Amino acid sequence: MATLLFRKAKPEVTGEPRTGIIDIGSNSIRLVVYQGPERLPAILFNEKVMAGLGRGLAETGTIAESGLAVASDALARFAAVAREMEVTRLRTVATAAVRDATNGKVLLDTARDLGLEVELLSGEQEATAAGHGVLSAIPAADGIVGDLGGGSLELIRISGGKVGERVSFPLGVLRLGALRDKGQGALQRQVARLLDAAGWTGKGAGLPLYLVGGSWRALARLDMHLGSYPLPVIHEYAMSAEAVARMGRTISHVNKAWLRAIPGLSAGRAATLGDATALLVVLLKHLQIETTIVSAFGLREGLLYGALDESVRAQDPLIVATRDEGRRHGRFAEHGDLLDGWIAPLFTRDAPDLARLRLAACLLADVGWRANPEFRAERGVEIALHGNWVAIDARGRALVAQALYTSLGGGIETPEPLGVLASPSELRHAVLWGLAMRLGQRMSGGLAGPLQRSSIADDGTTLTLSVAASDLALYSETVERRHNALATALGRKALILGR
Repeated sequence: MATLLFRKAKPEVTGEPRTGIIDIGSNSIRLVVYQGPERLPAILFNEKVMAGLGRGLAETGTIAESGLAVASDALARFAAVAREMEVTRLRTVATAAVRDATNGKVLLDTARDLGLEVELLSGEQEATAAGHGVLSAIPAADGIVGDLGGGSLELIRISGGKVGERVSFPLGVLRLGALRDKGQGALQRQVARLLDAAGWTGKGAGLPLYLVGGSWRALARLDMHLGSYPLPVIHEYAMSAEAVARMGRTISHVNKAWLRAIPGLSAGRAATLGDATALLVVLLKHLQIETTIVSAFGLREGLLYGALDESVRAQDPLIVATRDEGRRHGRFAEHGDLLDGWIAPLFTRDAPDLARLRLAACLLADVGWRANPEFRAERGVEIALHGNWVAIDARGRALVAQALYTSLGGGIETPEPLGVLASPSELRHAVLWGLAMRLGQRMSGGLAGPLQRSSIADDGTTLTLSVAASDLALYSETVERRHNALATALGRKALILGR
């Protein structure tokens, strides 16, 4: 593993180590800097440059001089940024274009002159990292990962938290135009031949295809736009094979200017969207896959995940991230876990997936505290819906948002667009979480002691709040109102008990 170590970060400046990855891809070059919990560090910096190193590579076998010049400037900037950010560990990797080009060494030498030691990933290493990236963001993923880069396509079987069989094909998005120019059916014949030779024909029957790569994420953006999808979060967005084929027909009849006008769709991705979609249509057909799921994580996140101990990999990334968010932006670091433990006796019938979402809501329960009081509820919804969470789908985001909206004073109604992301019965249940959280927070003042010295119980008739006799003064009129609100929502009578 090639790394570059900069001077040690000053603890008083950063507090935590910073890790950076420079990814020299066949289409773009990107620097991402991370800081935070090992299992899911937050992104401090993320910038890409569309260098197009793989453009024309299939015809010439070399990276164009213009691409080398853009790449050189990008690497110089990224090395400087990493130094200024006091990155403690920087990993630089290169993939298909540099690997396959006869003049790839020129770029490696340029990087070395800048102090960057580049790790040239093999097709198998690239595939493994992509598989790990999806598992990092979707731990229960069971299917095939398709990672479409500029120079290659990797397919990886993942299941049970492990990366299995994997293969790399010379089907990068920058190679597809020349292949399609060979005539109608040329792409389909080539894909069929490669899959058959590798033993992958029909391997995806009954499984989803997890989509990795900017071109396929751009396709999902288009589908979200055309369908007026209300949540601008691409992670775990699903598309059927039929929808992909329909978009392929749409793209063939629209101009690039129309595509570039779509929010979140860059000009660089719009230019290759038709080729990327054509490949996906053919791939789904020959793999016999009916469903695709977008992953926001890919190679870079997979490199981080692959370096972790098994015990750290086993941590739930949603809980790790929401706990870190609560620690950074709430009033008291331990509050979320204590609050969830306090309200848990009311929700013993929650299935494990619901209990997990309830814990995430409790961990975020205090992050709206510093917002304007008139907008705390809206802040809660915004954090739940638009936060950079993984291992959670749109339904899960909606339930967490509803709980936060209610707990932060928004009431028991459902704000838009939650009603189209989760069922009414599920949202009503999340309202109960919110009312219970609201009671616990008000009674305790957000502090640990009152929660630890009290309990709440539901016997089917009465909702009993038991507190230490010395804490009875905490049961104010405001607390009583919140107690009654929760009891009414549950169809119970409220009772306060000093002990």
